[in-house]
Amino acid sequence: MRNTSLLKQLFLTPKSVVMQKSFTTRSLHVPFPKGDPYLALDMPVYESVAFGFESSEEIASCFRGDKSAHVYSRTSNPTVEYFEIKMRMLTGARQSLALSSGMAAISNAILALCKAGDNIISGRNLFSHTYFLFTQSLSNYGLETRFADTRKAEEVEKLIDNNTRLIYLETVTNPQLEISDLEQLAAIANRHNLLLVTDSTLTPPVIFRSAAHGVHIDVMSTTKFISGGGTSFGGVILDNGLYDWSKNPNLRVLSDQYGKDAFIAALRKNYYRHLGAPMTAHTAHYQIMGLDILELRLNRCYENCMALGEYLSSHPAVKKVSYPGLKISEDYALAMKQFSGKPGAIMSFDLESQQACFQFMDRLQFIRRATNLNDNKSLIIHPHSTIYADFSEDERAVMNIRNTMMRLSVGIESAADLIDDIEQALKAI
Repeated sequence: MRNTSLLKQLFLTPKSVVMQKSFTTRSLHVPFPKGDPYLALDMPVYESVAFGFESSEEIASCFRGDKSAHVYSRTSNPTVEYFEIKMRMLTGARQSLALSSGMAAISNAILALCKAGDNIISGRNLFSHTYFLFTQSLSNYGLETRFADTRKAEEVEKLIDNNTRLIYLETVTNPQLEISDLEQLAAIANRHNLLLVTDSTLTPPVIFRSAAHGVHIDVMSTTKFISGGGTSFGGVILDNGLYDWSKNPNLRVLSDQYGKDAFIAALRKNYYRHLGAPMTAHTAHYQIMGLDILELRLNRCYENCMALGEYLSSHPAVKKVSYPGLKISEDYALAMKQFSGKPGAIMSFDLESQQACFQFMDRLQFIRRATNLNDNKSLIIHPHSTIYADFSEDERAVMNIRNTMMRLSVGIESAADLIDDIEQALKAI
């Protein structure tokens, strides 16, 4: 039971002390929830649908909620539980819930917080599938989304009424790479008893502690940075424990019973369990391994971003370069304040035309034409013609999706090799 004692000790240690250790050290040394009989150094993959009990009364007590245990892997699984524990310990969150994808994390969170007739205020610049989730899927069930420029606090506050439940935005927008002041938005949310919900996919916990900026709920696609290089789909919901759930009319009853854990109870007992989008044990294994090397990968990607930004900014064929980590960015100060100066590893740059973009991309030899983010490999895409292909030209214009822009997800290759690849491809322009 040595590991169990370590886990109890870790949870009893003040978060301020635990968080003083480096991200990688903390990730590598989170103990298992139960001692492993073989003293395995890596969490075993419990690929089992169901789990047995020693008596009828024991399983009955679990179904009544008197005892906590794994019963069926659609509702909980030991390997997934360990990933959730690691996410709590690495972020300082009160609760975490692992799901099958980032979109599952977003949809489950919104459904648990809102009902028909409610509205949410969202940043206007969203990943395309999130935008369509709000405007197509959830709107069919009576949830209204009001879009705002979240960089303008007065614009957000004007949209709030008695049916508003939350403010939602991406910490760094994709692919516009814009940043909003989260503490300013948190102040607005707190003033109106609303929730501030962020999608921090582009700014993983090694560089961003959402609770420190007043974020109540954080969601992310762990498919990206956390998976360790495009190995698996996943998503996570984090409850930072900063919100009084009695102030949300949809969770008030659960608040009486579960207090600060009302939100996670709504998910575990309703939406997460009934919609059936859990993370699998094998996926959790990949994500656990990815967390252990996240800091190393992100630092290399950031260094590459800075080198590429300097190179692209000086190239005559490049019309515009966007990366909030560059001093030329108007969001540089916020990037330093909120993300330790390392606002992810996505950058964009513009050429003179869509045709020039296509010619350039087709000449690349090592940078791959693909739509994922934060793979170990560098990936490039033309958002206007791909992930925003279903948008009208007017909608693209509002979201600043230009046909001259390419999005580059910077990987861990040598910066010199990436620059060489870009250099030879630009010679065709």
